[in-house]
Amino acid sequence: MTTAPDLGSDLALALARRVAGAVPDPELPMLTLADLGVLRDVEVAPDGAVTATLTPTYSGCPAMAEMRAEVDRRLRAAGFAQVSIRTVLDPPWTTDWITESARRTLAEHGIAPPGSAPRPASGPVPLVLSARRPSLPCPRCGSADTEETSRFSGTACKALWRCRACREPFEHLKEI
Repeated sequence: MTTAPDLGSDLALALARRVAGAVPDPELPMLTLADLGVLRDVEVAPDGAVTATLTPTYSGCPAMAEMRAEVDRRLRAAGFAQVSIRTVLDPPWTTDWITESARRTLAEHGIAPPGSAPRPASGPVPLVLSARRPSLPCPRCGSADTEETSRFSGTACKALWRCRACREPFEHLKEI
């Protein structure tokens, strides 16, 4: 007896990828795990068991348990009875994995998207997420006359900025 929907292996894999990829990020719900590059892989075994592989944005990400649970829940709701969620830390996630479409969506929602991630030297990942930026374009009005008001915002991955031109605050997803 198969544990996957009776679709054939190619269709079952396409369904599993679509379902897992559509899970919204708990901290940035306008983006999916696929948009963020957090969903690394989805496999369907010959017996129909599904394995979804996730890479957290950082190893201590508090949203990871919720991501894992939601991917599991949605795959089971789609008819996959055997689901496992793998977490991989190597290679470490980088903001470079965020799709261009997701970057536009962030800006549309008033969050300044990250630029290119810094390339650290070989060795352990530094504890500092990124260097301070001298300026960042405002996602609301486009002005470069902005300032960072807090190194951290709603999550450790974001900083709080303010535009001096339109006087609106905005978050910035830091480069990792």
